[in-house]
Amino acid sequence: MDLSVVDLSPVPDGGTARDAYANTVEAAQQAEQLGYSRFWVAEHHGMADSIAGTTPEVLLGHLAAETDSIRLGSGAVLLNHYSPFKVAEQFGVLDALAPGRIDAGVGRANGSPATDRALGTDPRVQNPDEDHAEKIEAVVNHLYDDYPVDHPYSDLHIPRSEAGTPDPWVLGSSPSSAAIAAELGLPYCFAAFIRPQLAAQSFEAYREQFQSSALAGGVDEPEGMIAVNAVCAETDKEAARLRSVAEASYKRMQRGVVGTRPAVEEAIDELDSVPEPTPETLDTGEWPRAISGSPETLASLLEKLADRVGVDEMMIQHIHATHDDALRSHELIAEGIGLT
Repeated sequence: MDLSVVDLSPVPDGGTARDAYANTVEAAQQAEQLGYSRFWVAEHHGMADSIAGTTPEVLLGHLAAETDSIRLGSGAVLLNHYSPFKVAEQFGVLDALAPGRIDAGVGRANGSPATDRALGTDPRVQNPDEDHAEKIEAVVNHLYDDYPVDHPYSDLHIPRSEAGTPDPWVLGSSPSSAAIAAELGLPYCFAAFIRPQLAAQSFEAYREQFQSSALAGGVDEPEGMIAVNAVCAETDKEAARLRSVAEASYKRMQRGVVGTRPAVEEAIDELDSVPEPTPETLDTGEWPRAISGSPETLASLLEKLADRVGVDEMMIQHIHATHDDALRSHELIAEGIGLT
């Protein structure tokens, strides 16, 4: 199994965005050393006190200069806020900075009404799925200079390397995003840390509806990856204790408190107890938003989910109280899977 990481650039307690980005660089370098396949960075807005990952296209340029071989990408650029041509230009520049190492992960999400207004997002889209599919197709056509000669954009070319072109990925957390990836014949990454109960259904839709792509950046057969919130420690019990941060954070979100992250003991107090360890016999049809375990337990769980949905690569997302906890968790997961 291949392993990858998606990083949100969380702001440490008492720290700043500068500290968050320094931690992201360290995490990317560690992932490269441990043998992870990809390191993606996320896009979130309006959470400056807790999450500094707002502009993956900027942060990826810095990561390209601080790493040597690991693939770098966006998880995801939120395409409903931007022009496809501008997004393609950004990834063309990234490809020139790190030839053959860039993944152009595109998705969609709405923030608060104020955030969406500030981003210039059009709230009056009549058919969101159709609009999203058209925008993804436009990004790919711009990236690959693949518009037909009679198209108004056929003379538009973007700067990029000659060594390769960013690999496009469709990211989502529902069967509708899976259907878009299938229709366009593009790789698909499912966010199981958002809607784990829809993972199997979404991949079934992706495979059943998949069409070999006519797009220059498409694939001939379904290609998928699943992103999970996974917390690893030396023992199942300690990992469950650390997972309390994710569990408490989710409960805060349900109360409308978005983007905050408690310390471990604070999280346990909010939950009234330490969470039970994730059982190795967990039914993949009842997958929770966060899992935890020792290296051996997590390896078993991840392999089980990969088999259930039919993918060969898992992407690790996490909610940890501290940066050191996150780095140690990544190290132990790599050990459990047997990365080299």
